[in-house]
Amino acid sequence: MELPSTVEWGMHCCWLLAQTPPDSPLPRRRLAEFYGLPEPYLAKALKALVNAGILVATTGPRGGYLLARPAEKITALDVVIAVDGDTEMFRCTEIRQRGPVGLSPGQCRRSCGIASLMHNAETAWRNELAATTIADLLTSSAMGSRSRATKWLGTLAARS
Repeated sequence: MELPSTVEWGMHCCWLLAQTPPDSPLPRRRLAEFYGLPEPYLAKALKALVNAGILVATTGPRGGYLLARPAEKITALDVVIAVDGDTEMFRCTEIRQRGPVGLSPGQCRRSCGIASLMHNAETAWRNELAATTIADLLTSSAMGSRSRATKWLGTLAARS
């Protein structure tokens, strides 16, 4: 399983936005600058987060992005689904029925152990993401990361 890098970008942008005052939107170019990301590609991830109701985009000279709801109400799964979609990672194609000794459809009424394993693993993964909020990520962040963000966010008033 491999998620697109835009999932990581979206998660980090939400983490950074959770540290900004609610009346201080961050422009896309500042988010891209903070993480050293290509702004045009980041724009697609941010748009997906806005469309999912995770971020709010404001316009005007002081426009930018804000969390649409408190960080305690946004889960990691919300971000993953917003950016990457909600399709199942594993899709059983019943290859047990193929080949020279394939089983009949009647012999395949129950899921095989492989399909069950993959479904259970995905459920566990999704449950872990659903149980973790952006606020939890702030709490578990290394102090160096938070202080770096706080210092940089403090410089925005002078640069905007």
